[in-house]
Amino acid sequence: MKKIAQVVCIVVIAAAVMFGGRWYMYVAHAGSPYDEVGIALNSQAPKPLRRWGCHRLQERFPRQLPPYGCAGQEGRTWL
Repeated sequence: MKKIAQVVCIVVIAAAVMFGGRWYMYVAHAGSPYDEVGIALNSQAPKPLRRWGCHRLQERFPRQLPPYGCAGQEGRTWL
Protein backbone atom coordinates (compact mmCIF):
# COMPACT_ATOMS: atom_id res chain seq x y z
CA MET A 1 0.00 0.00 0.00
CA LYS A 2 2.86 2.36 0.79
CA LYS A 3 4.38 1.75 -2.65
CA ILE A 4 1.10 2.65 -4.39
CA ALA A 5 0.89 5.91 -2.41
CA GLN A 6 4.45 6.79 -3.44
CA VAL A 7 3.70 6.15 -7.11
CA VAL A 8 0.52 8.23 -6.95
CA CYS A 9 2.39 11.10 -5.26
CA ILE A 10 5.13 11.00 -7.90
CA VAL A 11 2.58 11.03 -10.73
CA VAL A 12 0.68 13.96 -9.19
CA ILE A 13 3.86 15.96 -8.61
CA ALA A 14 5.12 15.24 -12.13
CA ALA A 15 1.80 16.35 -13.65
CA ALA A 16 1.82 19.56 -11.58
CA VAL A 17 5.37 20.37 -12.67
CA MET A 18 4.62 19.59 -16.32
CA PHE A 19 1.39 21.61 -16.56
CA GLY A 20 2.63 24.39 -14.27
CA GLY A 21 5.81 24.74 -16.30
CA ARG A 22 3.87 24.88 -19.56
CA TRP A 23 1.53 27.51 -18.10
CA TYR A 24 4.47 29.63 -16.90
CA MET A 25 6.17 29.39 -20.29
CA TYR A 26 2.97 30.71 -21.89
CA VAL A 27 2.58 33.57 -19.43
CA ALA A 28 6.23 34.62 -19.34
CA HIS A 29 7.67 33.73 -22.74
CA ALA A 30 5.00 33.07 -25.39
CA GLY A 31 5.33 34.90 -28.68
CA SER A 32 1.58 35.49 -28.82
CA PRO A 33 -1.18 35.73 -26.19
CA TYR A 34 -3.33 33.48 -28.39
CA ASP A 35 -1.51 30.16 -27.87
CA GLU A 36 -4.32 27.58 -27.58
CA VAL A 37 -2.69 25.37 -24.97
CA GLY A 38 -1.63 28.37 -22.89
CA ILE A 39 -5.12 29.86 -23.02
CA ALA A 40 -6.64 26.55 -21.91
CA LEU A 41 -4.22 26.19 -19.00
CA ASN A 42 -4.60 29.81 -17.93
CA SER A 43 -8.39 29.75 -18.08
CA GLN A 44 -8.45 26.67 -15.81
CA ALA A 45 -5.92 28.04 -13.30
CA PRO A 46 -7.08 29.16 -9.84
CA LYS A 47 -8.24 32.78 -9.80
CA PRO A 48 -5.13 34.31 -8.13
CA LEU A 49 -2.81 32.54 -10.59
CA ARG A 50 -5.03 33.45 -13.53
CA ARG A 51 -5.05 37.12 -12.50
CA TRP A 52 -1.26 37.12 -12.16
CA GLY A 53 -0.91 35.41 -15.53
CA CYS A 54 -3.29 37.83 -17.22
CA HIS A 55 -1.45 40.77 -15.72
CA ARG A 56 1.87 39.43 -17.07
CA LEU A 57 0.31 38.91 -20.51
CA GLN A 58 -1.14 42.40 -20.49
CA GLU A 59 2.29 43.84 -19.66
CA ARG A 60 3.83 41.92 -22.56
CA PHE A 61 1.01 42.52 -25.09
CA PRO A 62 -0.60 45.85 -24.11
CA ARG A 63 -2.17 46.66 -27.48
CA GLN A 64 -3.75 43.30 -28.25
CA LEU A 65 -7.17 42.02 -27.29
CA PRO A 66 -7.10 39.78 -24.23
CA PRO A 67 -7.30 36.02 -24.74
CA TYR A 68 -10.12 33.90 -23.32
CA GLY A 69 -9.88 33.84 -19.53
CA CYS A 70 -8.30 37.31 -19.35
CA ALA A 71 -11.12 39.35 -20.87
CA GLY A 72 -13.42 41.61 -18.88
CA GLN A 73 -17.22 41.67 -19.15
CA GLU A 74 -17.39 43.05 -22.69
CA GLY A 75 -14.48 40.95 -23.97
CA ARG A 76 -12.29 43.85 -25.06
CA THR A 77 -10.68 44.88 -21.77
CA TRP A 78 -8.21 42.95 -19.63
CA LEU A 79 -9.13 41.69 -16.17
